[in-house]
Parts: sequence; structure tokens; C-alpha cells
Amino acid sequence: MALKVHKSTSPGRRDSVSTDFSDITKSKPEKSLLAPLLKKGGRNNRGRITVRHRGGGHKRRYRIIDFDRRKNGQAEVLSIEYDPNRTARISLVRYEDGQKSYIVAPNNLKIGQKIINDSSESYQIGNSMYLSDIPTGTLVHNIEINPGKGGQLVKSAGTVAQVMAHEGGYTLIRLPSGEMRRIINKCKATIGQVSNLDHKNQKLGKAGRNRHRGRRPTVRGSVMSPAAHPHGGGEGRSGIGMPGPKTPWGKPALGARTRRNKRSNSLILRRRR
Repeated sequence: MALKVHKSTSPGRRDSVSTDFSDITKSKPEKSLLAPLLKKGGRNNRGRITVRHRGGGHKRRYRIIDFDRRKNGQAEVLSIEYDPNRTARISLVRYEDGQKSYIVAPNNLKIGQKIINDSSESYQIGNSMYLSDIPTGTLVHNIEINPGKGGQLVKSAGTVAQVMAHEGGYTLIRLPSGEMRRIINKCKATIGQVSNLDHKNQKLGKAGRNRHRGRRPTVRGSVMSPAAHPHGGGEGRSGIGMPGPKTPWGKPALGARTRRNKRSNSLILRRRR
């Protein structure tokens, strides 16, 4: 996959950088693995906006992804496809009994390649196995936190984690943020790095492409009235005038720690900060 730098035929194209989709091998998704995706516009069941800056955007259909990889046996890679609901590419695989499913595509996965969903002595890209069976130093993604729940960590484009050690029923993992975390070794992970490495190098070029993604404009709090935002008010341009930046509801923002999960504190050996 490579990046495409567009000619400056218009102001929106002048700074636009996109992917050339050369890694995509199939343009239409598998119909049996599609589900409807309703638009909520950031609103709850009362019609109140609970998540700001959402709405509009292109119509999508959800691709049902197999994150847990519980079906044992061998599967053949049929295609690498685009998924509008995530940054990574997805791959359509077919098992020996004919069942098809989508997985998060690892980087350098090839069409026709055989992947395995069980313990194996083969540590090739795309194989899914228990952390206890993966040797130290191996690069992994799509990592479970609780056995059988399905992959929850390291699933976005270009991300990768590394197996550091095995000790006492736990496996030490270095996550992309730099955090060192112990995970139960009966959890599964997939070998390799997530595909679409150049996603972080794209430039949208114009506001319209953000609207196509369902993102509405964001207004700075400092240009609002003091009734609408804690940063608002003042004559002309003025600073926030308080000990720290706040959300529209007066809560600390931009770096304030909000973690409340004390149960897993003992499993984190090194914080990402």
C-alpha cells in the first residue's frame, strides 16, 4: 500500500494525501456478513445530544468481524477488503467446512494463505493462539483481556504489541502506548501487525471529507459566551482565565486523569505516561 499525493487542482485538493487502495483485492463485501448500522447522530433515546460533533456522513453497513477466533482449524484467505467502520483493513477467510468470516487483516497477509485458529508450532502472520503458546519477542495484535470475550486491544491501523515474558499464569505485554500490562495467558492474540500502516499519514485536505465521515464542526470554547462555556466571555480574544482547561460542564479537560478501574491496577506494571 502507498500514499497518493493529489495535484492542487482546487484548494481542497492542494493538501490532500490519501491511500491508493492498492492492497484492496475485492470491492464488494460478503452479503452474508453484513448488518444494518443505524445513525443516531450522538443522541440518546430521548433525542438529547449526549455525544457532540456527530451527525450526517455517508451511509454504511456494518461488517461482522470475528474478534474471538474460537472456531478451531485452518482457514484460507480469500480477499483483503476496505471497511468504512474501522481504520484497519479486513480479510475474508473461509474454513474447511465452507464457513466464511471477517477478521482484522494483519500487515503482509497474502491471498490464498492458510491461517490457523488453534495452538500450533507455526507462528506465521494471521495465526490466532493462546498467549501461553506464543514465544517471547513475538509481535501480536487483537488481544483479549478476558478469556473468550474476543479481542479488545490493539486493533486499529498500524498498531502492534509485543510479548515480553510469561510468569505465573500471566503474560507480560508491551502495548503500543508503552504501557506494560499483565494479561491472563489463556487469552488469545493474533500474530503480526495490523494492516494499513499509512493511515496516520493521510491528510483529508478539506472540511467536506470530515463531514463524509459523520463528524460535525467543533467550536472553540473561548469564542462562546460565558453562559455556554467556562472559557467564554471577555473583550476580544482572551485566555481561559482559570487554573486549567475545562469541558463545557466545568470538568477538567486536556490531560486530567479519569481512570476509575482500581481492580486491574495490580496488572499494570508500567503506565503509558
